[in-house]
Amino acid sequence: MKKLIVLFFIGIGFVACNEDQQPKPKAFLALEYPEPEYEMVSLNCPFYFEKNKIAQIAPSENPHHCWFNLEYPLLNGTIFITYKPVDGNLKKLLIDAQKLPLQHTIKASGIDGETYTNELHNVYGTFYEVAGDAASQAQFYVTDSTDHFLTGSIYFNVQPNFDSIVPAAEYLKNDIRHLMETVRWRE
Repeated sequence: MKKLIVLFFIGIGFVACNEDQQPKPKAFLALEYPEPEYEMVSLNCPFYFEKNKIAQIAPSENPHHCWFNLEYPLLNGTIFITYKPVDGNLKKLLIDAQKLPLQHTIKASGIDGETYTNELHNVYGTFYEVAGDAASQAQFYVTDSTDHFLTGSIYFNVQPNFDSIVPAAEYLKNDIRHLMETVRWRE
């Protein structure tokens, strides 16, 4: 009887080990966020723009005028917005804004820059998309080249792991593009 039981388990072992093992396909979280609805934001700043209604405006820790954050509690992320007046320092502001995405090259697998031009409203800039496990997935700047300079960066309140933040990063990238397209300078 003992031999029969031993043979039975050995037989099951052979049958169980013959399955073809298949690697699991890579996948992303199936997160869904609300369809964006935008509203005009008019702060006491020399510019205004449209923001997603799910974003909350919070003052920046920096005491400068017109530095604030667009916080997205649902996505656990923030877009940090910084405004600086242009006062003969446009070249320095441009160099600083263009260097910022390059600081992420250690962790980034790629950085793409996309030029934005709106001659009708005198808004010019660049949108940077950062791929990989970088701290910031996107950054931008816009300027009128004479008086105004506005920058922004996405950061998440988690350790960077590109695979897990892709849906949220894509959502916020679209919001940044919309923000850039709706920036207007005050006279």
